[in-house]
Amino acid sequence: MARASVSPAEIQKHLKGMDYPARKPDLIKHAKGQGADENVVAILQELPDQEFHTAADVSKAIGEVE
Repeated sequence: MARASVSPAEIQKHLKGMDYPARKPDLIKHAKGQGADENVVAILQELPDQEFHTAADVSKAIGEVE
């Protein structure tokens, strides 16, 4: 399924102020609270269900699912 491309910087913008460590549902909830659109949320939903310790962990995981 094709989806709109979202830059890692765009995703990190919506995760600004996130408290780590965080799990995938925490990331999605926070991003939605920061006004993330459905493309950003869709990418976050594809992340593995694991604990992320830093924003860099999230960026790395996003790079692996794209």
